Amino acid sequence: MSASSTARRVAATVLTAGALVSAVALPASAHDGDRHRQPRVEISRVQADSPGRDNGSNRSLNAEWVEITNNTRRAVNLDGWTLRDRDGNRYRFDDVRLSGRATVRVHTGVGRDTRSDLFQDRSHYVWDNRSDTATLRDDRGRTVDTESWGRHHHRR
Repeated sequence: MSASSTARRVAATVLTAGALVSAVALPASAHDGDRHRQPRVEISRVQADSPGRDNGSNRSLNAEWVEITNNTRRAVNLDGWTLRDRDGNRYRFDDVRLSGRATVRVHTGVGRDTRSDLFQDRSHYVWDNRSDTATLRDDRGRTVDTESWGRHHHRR
């Protein structure tokens, strides 16, 4: 075997190895970038413990809320989406269109829905003050975002 054919084989091996490393490393680095990107729609804030005494009044129930934010410029149709707590209490969004860069607050108690405030029309508290998880799912049942607080505090 001549020196030039050995050099060509070494070069081909190095190029092949480089291509394989690049192919494997590319998806990993692309994924890392996705992790830091803001989600399209997210649970942006939660007030699980309404201020003052939990006396069960509608005012107190409505001071317990979850905010959903659309981080895109385009409106998102939330029709059929759900918001759940860890115990399985579920609120279903019906005919709700969330404008681009907008936030809607989902209150626990009774009220009149507007563009910025929705009401679950419940007569009991949903969110556990000490520890709970809010889960937002799209109309196909896929988890869009979760927010946890308290003992089991972790973001999925």
